[in-house]
Amino acid sequence: MNVIIIFLDSFRQDHLSVYNQGKGPFPSVRACETPNLDKFAERCVIFGNSYPEALPTIPVRCQVMTGQRTLPFRPWEPLIPQDVTMTQLLRKMGYVCGIISDTYHFRAPGMNFHKDFHEYRWIRGQEYDPYVSAPPRRDVEDYVNQHYSETWKSRIRQFLANTDDFASEEDWFPAKVVKESVRWLRDNRCHDRIFLWIDSFDPHEPWDPVKSFDTYTDPNYEGPRLIMPMGGIADQWARSHEIEFIQGLYAGEAAFVDHCLKDLFDCMEELGYFDDSIIVLLADHGHPLCDHKKFLKGADRMYSELLKVPYLFHLPGGKNAGMRTDAIVQFHDTVPTILDLLGSSCKSGMHGESFVPVLYGDTNEHREAMITGYHQGIDRCIRDKTWSYIQRPADEPDELYNIKEDPRETNNLIDEYHQEAARLSSMFGDYFRRAPSSVIKGIQGQYEMASGSVD
Repeated sequence: MNVIIIFLDSFRQDHLSVYNQGKGPFPSVRACETPNLDKFAERCVIFGNSYPEALPTIPVRCQVMTGQRTLPFRPWEPLIPQDVTMTQLLRKMGYVCGIISDTYHFRAPGMNFHKDFHEYRWIRGQEYDPYVSAPPRRDVEDYVNQHYSETWKSRIRQFLANTDDFASEEDWFPAKVVKESVRWLRDNRCHDRIFLWIDSFDPHEPWDPVKSFDTYTDPNYEGPRLIMPMGGIADQWARSHEIEFIQGLYAGEAAFVDHCLKDLFDCMEELGYFDDSIIVLLADHGHPLCDHKKFLKGADRMYSELLKVPYLFHLPGGKNAGMRTDAIVQFHDTVPTILDLLGSSCKSGMHGESFVPVLYGDTNEHREAMITGYHQGIDRCIRDKTWSYIQRPADEPDELYNIKEDPRETNNLIDEYHQEAARLSSMFGDYFRRAPSSVIKGIQGQYEMASGSVD
């Protein structure tokens, strides 16, 4: 079997039609349309509760490359020589391995994420990649409002300089990633076994969708083109129509990524990769779009808009195509699952656990609960299929949401159901945290945990 990983960066689960059923999260922005991802999902097992083990970009890639946890002990850092990667294992099994990416963090000095690949292709210029040193020809003032600091302006200038020469759809980053991936799949079809890691940085910010897909914003909007939101409380630096405009830009960017993926899926169909390949499509995380008053990722934003992502697992020949599962899986489970399907016993030293029984339809259960957060942050989110508990810093109340009845996480039930928070908190010991977990901090008062932490 061949193995293909398709990574999308910052793609929210609720922006795929196969998950949102045509209902977008924002009343002023129509639901994002993703016909190509929907068609691909029809060939896959569709996971509704897939979560990053830790955030953000680089720790997530490390989890999927190694099958190991990163939350307890690993911040944003390079792959080290001692890391045993999926690429290394597959290469020993006779696989020809390639990686194609515009995720510029991969190729930063010393990051070593091309480790063990036979071929790697970097596509330059994303976000703040120091790609173009000349100043942009466009005026940065057209892309900011009066609240943007010089720090934010300088970041946007770099992106504008990197993309000044973009003229047609083919110039945009996801189109380039797909074009190179199609070329690699064609050129390497001659090999008995291939492993290709495709990594698209879009729809990561800045959000500057090609004109033909910039159709989710208000056509009457006359303000600055705010392609890069700032952090902090959004209504302190943006007006409501600007917030809605940014939300529309993100939807347009996500829709364009879907559009570009059509050529990749068509290539897989033409060359027969759907017949003999394990294909996993996932996003590293979602992205807060002022759902809870803030844009951008952050350790204090442990809500579904950041944590819930598309996770589509294609089995060779489309076995169990279209089957949905709400089994809880985390990203470090991906490698042991792939190795299990390949009949390899190399997975025994991994933190991740194979969920092959879920893929085969034998069970709808995998993990009882998950934990996630930023290694260097205080906040932790622990959730099962019904409840989501968020541990906050010592001076802030914790949060608890019934994510079945309140999927937008608007009603904090930490006082009413503190026993559920205590139950979830007790599932993971202090090994996973940077703050003690012996107290559940309510809004009206504090409650002692019903049981001690797990050893």
